[in-house]
Amino acid sequence: MKPGPDSPGSSPEKQRAALLLGLGLDHADDHVRVTRGQEFYLLGGSHDTHQAMQEKAIRFTEELDRRGKRLADVSRDELIDIAHRTRLADD
Repeated sequence: MKPGPDSPGSSPEKQRAALLLGLGLDHADDHVRVTRGQEFYLLGGSHDTHQAMQEKAIRFTEELDRRGKRLADVSRDELIDIAHRTRLADD
């Protein structure tokens, strides 16, 4: 009998997981804004703030796609480079 993935003595490769999380804290209405993508999760914010987070998350994801990588696969330095290139922290 072949050991299962959680059996002692087995060494399954664990897939790393990563997620870009955006939190918008400026909202005057009671509207709950949530946007999910393969590499990101955005919560809250005013209409304008949430829209800006969406645009940045999309640019970030497009840059990952151009590089042929997932967020979980990039190094710290590469993550910083992508954030700068996509102007993730601007505004």
